[in-house]
Amino acid sequence: MTFASPPASGRLHQQADFVLFLVARLAAVLAMQMQAVVVAWQVYDRTGDPLALAWAGLAQFIPMLLLLLPAGDLVDRYSRKRLMMASVAVMALCSALLLWASRAPLAAVYAVLALFGAGRAFLSPSLSSLLPQIVPRERLPQAISVNAMVMKFATISGPLLGGLLYAVSGEVVYAVCCAAFVLSVLTLIPLRVRYAEPPAAGESRAVQRFFAGIRFIRTRPIILGAISLDLFAVLLGGVVALLPVYASEVLDVGSTGLGVLRSAVAVGALVMGLYLSLRPLQRRVGRTMFVAVAVFGVANLVFSLSHWFWLSAAMMLLAGAADMISVNVRMTLIQLATPDAMRGRVNAVNMLFIGSSNELGEFRAGTFASAAGTVTAAVGGSLATLAVVGLWAKVFPVLRKVDRFDDVEARPVAGGH
Repeated sequence: MTFASPPASGRLHQQADFVLFLVARLAAVLAMQMQAVVVAWQVYDRTGDPLALAWAGLAQFIPMLLLLLPAGDLVDRYSRKRLMMASVAVMALCSALLLWASRAPLAAVYAVLALFGAGRAFLSPSLSSLLPQIVPRERLPQAISVNAMVMKFATISGPLLGGLLYAVSGEVVYAVCCAAFVLSVLTLIPLRVRYAEPPAAGESRAVQRFFAGIRFIRTRPIILGAISLDLFAVLLGGVVALLPVYASEVLDVGSTGLGVLRSAVAVGALVMGLYLSLRPLQRRVGRTMFVAVAVFGVANLVFSLSHWFWLSAAMMLLAGAADMISVNVRMTLIQLATPDAMRGRVNAVNMLFIGSSNELGEFRAGTFASAAGTVTAAVGGSLATLAVVGLWAKVFPVLRKVDRFDDVEARPVAGGH
């Protein structure tokens, strides 16, 4: 890993390295979102079987699940910039292979998707760990907000762009995705990584290094509280998986209304991300996170009981905004409370937990709704989120009492909650 002096302070848009980082990430995420739409459509079009879509998702998720912890270790031991470039290059290769596999047996598509999932396992921790090496510490909360906003923009526009290009042909989409991944790699070449700490000594065994991130999080109540609060809020209280049922059976607004509801979540997050990038949180950040998760639970609860479309859409907008605040505080606390030599492994654990909460949360919502009814499932999950907020406020008072982001360095790193 390279060592140099920290970057000079200044406005984020005036820092060329941060701009290069954003462009590289935007290109990569846009390509990922476009490709996901085309893969799902082609797999279902070839089979007509929803189970084939589940296998496609599983083909990507299992390599990520297995490789995230080893990836986090490599991110802490080698150049994060080079690992990020290598992972994006693998994704570019996968786009090219998917162009061929779209006419090959379905097993070939699943094999390419598995390779793509392996590339994503290395991309997530390297991305998150690289950002603090690009911007100065005092600008990190603002940088995380801008980064999250760019991600949300890509998440919204990527599927739309992919759908429009697919009207031309699937081959065109894969070619564009491959070009976008290559652009991301090329953009990273001139990016300067300003500083890094050496990896921790005394962890020679691979298994010890892999699980060091989990051990570190267990002894840091601020990080453990922030990750677990977000984990259980999404796992128990998310209603996005139930939106098609609400649009069809509860609100009776059809596919158009479903699009509005899903867009409302993204728009709320995007607007809040823009606000936080202009006016970063300064005080009572711990309490703000708890309030944001509580608002997320209340918004989902009102949505669960609503039969008025305009109120439901407003609640999804509010839930998206509240979730963005929670994500911003969580990611900033994790970055500032983690030494650079541990960031890769800690970010890998964070990605593992958050990714699992999204997947398992959708599974929980679907199975609960099937067994007890859609409204009952949504209301129960929302109430569970509010219960988690109250319980976590008691179990993790050190997180609740964090005033400024810079305070986290002064907090005890071991001991009780």
